[in-house]
Amino acid sequence: MTFAWKTAASAVALSALLAACATTGGAAPAAKPPEKADNRPLAPGAGGKDDAVAYASTYRPLPGRPTAIVGATVLTADGRQIDNGVVIFGDGRIIAVGGPETAIPAGYDVVDGKGKYVTPGVIDAHSHLGVYPSPGVSARSDGNEATDPNTAQVWSEHSIWPQDPGFNRARAGGVTTLQILPGSANLFGGRSVTVRNVPAVTMQGMKFPNAPYGLKMACGENPKRVYGGKGRSPSTAMGNVYGYRKAWIDAAEYRRKWDDYNAKHDKGEKADAPKRDLQLETLAGVLRGDILVQNHCYRADEMAVMIDIAKEFGYKITMFHHANEAYKIGPLLKENDICVATWASWAAFKMESLDGIEANAAIVYRAGACVVIHSDDETITQHLNQEAAIAMASGNRIGFGITDAEAIAWITANPAKAMGIGDQTGSLTVGKRADVVLWTGNPFSVYSQAEKVFIDGGLAYDRRDPRFQPKSDFELGQPGEGAFHP
Repeated sequence: MTFAWKTAASAVALSALLAACATTGGAAPAAKPPEKADNRPLAPGAGGKDDAVAYASTYRPLPGRPTAIVGATVLTADGRQIDNGVVIFGDGRIIAVGGPETAIPAGYDVVDGKGKYVTPGVIDAHSHLGVYPSPGVSARSDGNEATDPNTAQVWSEHSIWPQDPGFNRARAGGVTTLQILPGSANLFGGRSVTVRNVPAVTMQGMKFPNAPYGLKMACGENPKRVYGGKGRSPSTAMGNVYGYRKAWIDAAEYRRKWDDYNAKHDKGEKADAPKRDLQLETLAGVLRGDILVQNHCYRADEMAVMIDIAKEFGYKITMFHHANEAYKIGPLLKENDICVATWASWAAFKMESLDGIEANAAIVYRAGACVVIHSDDETITQHLNQEAAIAMASGNRIGFGITDAEAIAWITANPAKAMGIGDQTGSLTVGKRADVVLWTGNPFSVYSQAEKVFIDGGLAYDRRDPRFQPKSDFELGQPGEGAFHP
């Protein structure tokens, strides 16, 4: 058994939890997505008309009860703060959000939120949990396929180890959804995947149904250091740019061949399908707009170059990750509708991050661009609310006057947007998934903790109830693990 629980009552909860998650991977695959109007490769996993939905999600929501949280301060992540608010959810969806006059339907569980805060579930847009798990041993170090500058053919989901204890710790920090990315050794590192932060035995049991893939790209020091150190290209910044451009030229030609084939196929003409190329298939998916570009890049000048490359080949960069110098080009980021995922307190750990400042996110936000606070770390993911607080406070020290109601979007609504799931989660909006966190106090206080975490309306974590504190096998026997801490 993958998860250990401490009491007989907990065993009952575990049975329900595993059944609800469909974690065996044997549940029926997700429904086939509707066809798109464009012509895409007719190949399994490529999203084409004959796609068999390979590697489909088997995620099933946790069991939940209709619930109303009353009396709390509600930060909706759409710009509102509701004092003495009410949040109602049932059947996995947000039903109502309002003030104390909001009617609570009969039969709903009522949670007293007086003196507490309610927010959407926290979303980590840059995580390596599962691909660089704990315990950190070489046998589980699966985040970087550092064998070629272009490994767009690999998918991070095929490296995820669901038993990573980091997922449990992140959930205790309010994290309900994560984007798991390959590492940054390569120009093209491979596909990212979005997961629901629920206990599961298989990757498929965590995979966010129908969330778009991302393509991890990396500019700057990492690719040229890794491959220059091996005596091969790229070893310079200009070698990096050549590698991107060549890959996109090849991808455009691959796309053209498939488009020609699809056009003949649609007309009923006889034609031989081109041979599939998994590397070019991912890049062609970007050119079609189906796969979102998640671009590791620190320096302002290099981000500007990456924007030029995107314009040359007709694709869009969805988000720059880390981006310590984003504050220097806020208007350019706004103009190109590019989000920035960054930290507040990480900087100067290598040359390209030397100019990082705590107010980076706040300055970008004041310029009108989309800001995300991410982790890139198994510890920071447990404290994204505090990392956002540092960024907000740094901006306010220079006079920006950023409110809690604005900053909460940096770890909820904005990452959801940049991961292509903003229509489903990220804000307390009627009809969206009931990803809800009840905090013991203001989430931007160092003294506040996530008290209850709901994912799709199911109670996934309760700080005061050990039945809802699942443990990985690799947490058993550790001092203090499984103990009840009120």
